[in-house]
Amino acid sequence: MVVMPGEVVELDDGLESLVVGPGLRREVGEVVVVTRAGVLRRKEPGPVYWVDCHCKRYVATRGENVIGVVVAKAGDIFRVDIGTSEPASLSYLAFEGATKKNRPAVLVGDLVYAKLLVASRDMEPELICVDSYGKKAGLGVLAGGGFMFSVPLHTVRKLLAPDSSLLSTLGGSTPFEVAVGMNGRVWVRARSVRETMILAQAVECSEYMTKEEVRAMCDKLGDVLAGF
Repeated sequence: MVVMPGEVVELDDGLESLVVGPGLRREVGEVVVVTRAGVLRRKEPGPVYWVDCHCKRYVATRGENVIGVVVAKAGDIFRVDIGTSEPASLSYLAFEGATKKNRPAVLVGDLVYAKLLVASRDMEPELICVDSYGKKAGLGVLAGGGFMFSVPLHTVRKLLAPDSSLLSTLGGSTPFEVAVGMNGRVWVRARSVRETMILAQAVECSEYMTKEEVRAMCDKLGDVLAGF
């Protein structure tokens, strides 16, 4: 269902159990108002409702993983550009095993894969590079080269969907590392620059492809990467 900003959405589920995602806002009482134009989506468990739209500007949401660029260091805090209206803050203690004596090796210009701990319209975003157990769990500085590029936000959601086969199919053709940020940034590193650029172009081209077209493209890329 297509919805527009200002519309009041009538949801059949009780407000006690449902989760309201991006594009929707709870008002006083049992009223849910649309905040941006798009298609109303629903998924289980929850249920979870959100508005899916073609958008390039990212709005910070608590709990999401993002890719940022360290733009400055101010005392014990790093300033990280994550594509929002203002930079996010990242403490040097927000890394695995970091202490006052053992500080992480983070420089201005480095890429970091982090989770949003604080995301509010009244406060600046705050990032961490550890999970709830204090382990990095894939988060941290993206070192060793690689290539970062930007895609629309709906392409990121398409890549991370449970039924998406693009990354897994490409992984069967060549080994590579990938980090997908909900802020529309994707980082890829393969065995060579040629393979890295091929994988980046495959992700960009998959934006408007169907599942069948994605499988056909992956088969062709598999032959190219294999040298046929």
